[in-house]
Amino acid sequence: MIFRDRRKSGPLDLEAIEMAVRSAMHRAGAAALTELLHFLPPAADQRTLPCGCGQLAHYRELRTKPVLTAVGQAEVSRPYYLCSHCHTGQFPADVELDIENTEFSPGVRRMQAVVGPEAPFDHGRRQMQLLAGLEVTTKAVERTAEAIGENVGAREQQQIQRAVQLDLPIVLGEPVPILYVQMDGTGVPVVKKETVGRKGKTDGQPAHTREVKLGCVFTQTGWDQEGYAIRDPDSTTYTGAIETAEEFGKRIYLEAWNRGWNRAQKKVVMGDGAEWIWNLADQHFPGAIQIVDLYHARQHLWELVRKLHPNHALAQKAWMKVHQKRLLDKGKIEKLVASLRSIAFTNAEVLEKIRTESDYFERNAERMRYPNFRRQHLFVGSGVIEAGCKTIIGSRLKQSGMFWTVRGANAIIALRCCHLNNRFEDYWETRRAA
Repeated sequence: MIFRDRRKSGPLDLEAIEMAVRSAMHRAGAAALTELLHFLPPAADQRTLPCGCGQLAHYRELRTKPVLTAVGQAEVSRPYYLCSHCHTGQFPADVELDIENTEFSPGVRRMQAVVGPEAPFDHGRRQMQLLAGLEVTTKAVERTAEAIGENVGAREQQQIQRAVQLDLPIVLGEPVPILYVQMDGTGVPVVKKETVGRKGKTDGQPAHTREVKLGCVFTQTGWDQEGYAIRDPDSTTYTGAIETAEEFGKRIYLEAWNRGWNRAQKKVVMGDGAEWIWNLADQHFPGAIQIVDLYHARQHLWELVRKLHPNHALAQKAWMKVHQKRLLDKGKIEKLVASLRSIAFTNAEVLEKIRTESDYFERNAERMRYPNFRRQHLFVGSGVIEAGCKTIIGSRLKQSGMFWTVRGANAIIALRCCHLNNRFEDYWETRRAA
């Protein structure tokens, strides 16, 4: 009838018809769900339930509440029980339907858990309106996504505690030729209360960010014709949070263990020169090959030469040709350190920079034997984790005008990692089963 009437009045606006039909189907579906979710009063012998206080809760009446479902607004009418001793009420049907203490159905919450971590919460609200025809508030997307992310994080913490207690199952499977662990940190803008008492990067200035520690694990089974390492497709998984290095160490250890660390024939830990990374490598991954990201090491030389020869591009390139290509890239770190320490300069600031960089290269000498690593067809750059910092953290949590609480940021990070690791469906099933 709709199509017939439209044809009589002129050209068909198919999109308008699609939306009209969808709205009609939603109304019909919501009406059907409302009918389905109308519970009958319990039988006479089922009108009491155990209460948490140890007494009995008694059936009082049927009570209704609105619930937004995947097909629109529906109403649930279910039995209400009240304990006369502690005055605590119960809705057993809410637990059964997974709508306890929420106005959203599981299907709608699942949608919010998908759109919330992908883009700003208001963008997620608009996505749900356009794609699903559901009207929710920006705050609702935020609260639901963060609540589910917190639950993901809580489950991770339970697994981490098992790891701490050495109660980890042995992961069986084929040997892993080469398994990598990479770690890095990146700042996230936070609200003022999260930086109280913390020093900023500039002396005398307060901090404006908190560091997210992010780790990834991936495998390698081959290399190209030129001998350069090739990462196995879809093998990368991520984990991270705003937390101490000690807490993060347990987190990244668990991820590596779940990925088959005990089965890896060659184990590699990579990162920049941050001391916390190598402390964690020594503590949780003893015996692994440790590699400082080559491009990060080169950056240290560039920072130094810009102070040695400011505004002199040709002199900078000539200096780098010797110190990078002939010394750093060839793993001759002792000669590099000696060359740096032989530089004579009168400026105190530059002399301090020379000393700092010399110490950096000396401290990481064994992690910079790049020709040796290349002969083993290993990666010498930590591009995977740097890309992760941009895609997982930067693209979602560091957009203009964003300021996070640690709790909110960690919830979204947990949810984003869960999605990117292709574990969300498993989480959702086990969450409901529990």
